[in-house]
Amino acid sequence: MPGALTSCREAPPSVPASFEAALARLLDGYVDGNFGGRAWGVTVKRSPDLKRTWLYGEELGGTDIVSFNLYRLIGSGPMLKPCEMSSAKVIEFVLGFEPSIERAASQQ
Repeated sequence: MPGALTSCREAPPSVPASFEAALARLLDGYVDGNFGGRAWGVTVKRSPDLKRTWLYGEELGGTDIVSFNLYRLIGSGPMLKPCEMSSAKVIEFVLGFEPSIERAASQQ
């Protein structure tokens, strides 16, 4: 069902390659940026073995959030696990989030 909420315990649909590529461009740690014309703060953490990526984002000065885990499991491919929101919302956010230029330049 499009737009349906997904708990952290449910197995959501497959992960598009464009989503994985956009997530890979986000560096570990905190970064400010923009999504949908609004300011956001995003934290990304990756496990040492790179099998799990966690992202938590919140709208600065607002109430919206985005939170998920992405697991890379041998044999089953990447598994996206949004927390209390739809997979579509998570994918749209990662594809559309633009980190601030100042922060991105300082990490290179």
